[in-house]
Amino acid sequence: MSLFARIFKSKQSAKAVEPQFPPVGYLNPQSTLGEMDLYLIGEGRHERLWEALGAHTRRTPEGELLGTAFSVWAPNARSVSLTGDHNYWDKSAHPMIPLGGNGIWEIFIPSIGAGTKYKFAILQQDGRWVDHADPMARATEVPPLTASIVDESTFAWSDSSWMEQRKSFQPWKSALSVYEVHLGSWRPGLTYRELAAELTQYILEQGFTHVEFLPVMEHPFGGSWGYQVTSLFAPTSRFGSPDDFRYLIDQLHAAGIGTIIDWVPAHFPKDEWALARFDGTALYEHEDPRLGEHPDWGTLIFNYGRNEVRNFLVASALYWLLEFHIDGIRVDAVASMLYLDYSRKEGQWLPNKFGGRENLEAVAFLQEATATAYRQAPGIMMIAEESTAWGGVTKPTSENGLGFGFKWNMGWMHDTLEYIKHEPVHRAHHHNELTFAILYAYSENFLLPLSHDEVVHGKGSLLAKIPGDRWQKLATLRALYGFMWAHPGKKLLFMGCEFAQNDEWSESRSLDWHLCEFDEHRGIQSALRSMNKTYVGLPAMWEQDISPAGFQWLVGADAAGNTVAFVRWASDGSCVVAISNFSPVPHESYSLPMPKAGMWREILNTDALEFGGSGIANSVIEAKAQERDGFAATATLRVPPLATIWLSL
Repeated sequence: MSLFARIFKSKQSAKAVEPQFPPVGYLNPQSTLGEMDLYLIGEGRHERLWEALGAHTRRTPEGELLGTAFSVWAPNARSVSLTGDHNYWDKSAHPMIPLGGNGIWEIFIPSIGAGTKYKFAILQQDGRWVDHADPMARATEVPPLTASIVDESTFAWSDSSWMEQRKSFQPWKSALSVYEVHLGSWRPGLTYRELAAELTQYILEQGFTHVEFLPVMEHPFGGSWGYQVTSLFAPTSRFGSPDDFRYLIDQLHAAGIGTIIDWVPAHFPKDEWALARFDGTALYEHEDPRLGEHPDWGTLIFNYGRNEVRNFLVASALYWLLEFHIDGIRVDAVASMLYLDYSRKEGQWLPNKFGGRENLEAVAFLQEATATAYRQAPGIMMIAEESTAWGGVTKPTSENGLGFGFKWNMGWMHDTLEYIKHEPVHRAHHHNELTFAILYAYSENFLLPLSHDEVVHGKGSLLAKIPGDRWQKLATLRALYGFMWAHPGKKLLFMGCEFAQNDEWSESRSLDWHLCEFDEHRGIQSALRSMNKTYVGLPAMWEQDISPAGFQWLVGADAAGNTVAFVRWASDGSCVVAISNFSPVPHESYSLPMPKAGMWREILNTDALEFGGSGIANSVIEAKAQERDGFAATATLRVPPLATIWLSL
């Protein structure tokens, strides 16, 4: 029996009247916190922290509402009061009770329930009261309003089959084609429930296996695209309620589409009503700006070495995986966490205890986050956006790696986009930009990203990066996608790129869907749709993505012809040949080694007339049993201009 239960029982037996606000140390009868909760929080090991802290409705066994219990961690506060629309935001009405030495304050308010708006008024050591949103809030007001909202889910999931199958999913040896989406600008004005119909249907038609959302956690400034998060446990209220977001995920799962969300534990904004100096001290952040502030972004850095802060972040990741059935988490800006001198000049950073630049506390946090996520939710993906050569990002934590399942291949992205920016006549001098990524392709488990970061901030759209006339631009883009989908590594493409958006993306307006009325844009869309659906049915294209056994160069040095050719292998010995010609000149009678003798056919040709190409094609290609460059056969074929073709035996 807990301490409170014993005290409460003895008081009842003595027929004593319970005071409205019990003395320090008592637990409310409707408390969300038991002795084990307090112990785990103190140790930084409460993996379901959202069930202990925050706002929780309480009901009788028959379902009748009793009220709501509120709790918050604010160890350095002189006093904490619950304010809300239930007490006219009067901080003198409901002072909270401190629970022992854990720094947790609590109160139970009868009769109020879901939908109640609230904040915590915190009296700092300097005598100043500051109103703060609940760090554990599971729902919020629509920005620019900032109150937290009591939430009580009544959602009934229908994805039990998906969740059961997820436990045995092996993403590194599965087809993975991700459509990256910013919910507010995909088609502005849609709610989560409307997106559940329209977005799901579109992704299904286009053949992507997964969707990745730019951060859905609540954020006050829309122009941050969600990357300046103030509520790590609340989906943004811009598009509906938390249960509405659950409905969107449920519908995506019903359609066989996996879900990935961006998660931002690297920094948080300085808004006084949010996490910054939460109890009047640097609670979630470091006091020293050399450790606690990002100079580039004007944001604060979490104190990864503090148990309660590390616990808060790990629990946030688990919350989305377990409570919202999210299938993958992409961790933003990992490099900024790993290096103490990230974007800092000499004298602006502090070395670690060994004198190095590595943030050892952040490393330990990331290892705990990935290991805990994989243990609690088997079959999910932890994905790192890590832009440096840090070793072992996707190595297991048992081998001192960071423990991620995948790492964005920023090197491949940079080199490939640089290559296509060159005029074709100059590409011969930059051929290594097209081929270099294979040299390190198996150093990590990679995902190839053409993400939102490549089509903003004056970089222009993908189409705008490509030289040449209109036809050449579109043809090159189709060839690029064909090359990317055949290349080792999982795939990610930002919304709008699938139909060749002309202008760079802006979060403040819709994608240019009207472009899909034109044949040239429908051609790109159709080519990518065909690519996705063909790719999914070809184990050679993805089964051995992380193994050197899955790839061989057929032609890697044809710089003059702007051409590469390679073979992708499945574990059963089946294969697909991919040839990309980034020259505007067709290669007639092109001779190349082939992995097997026999009759080959085109299963994809980005130069097809239906995609807007010139229609140069091969009906059937005969690979004759003539050994060449270590391969069993040789074939002669037509390679269309600015195109990629895939061949199957």
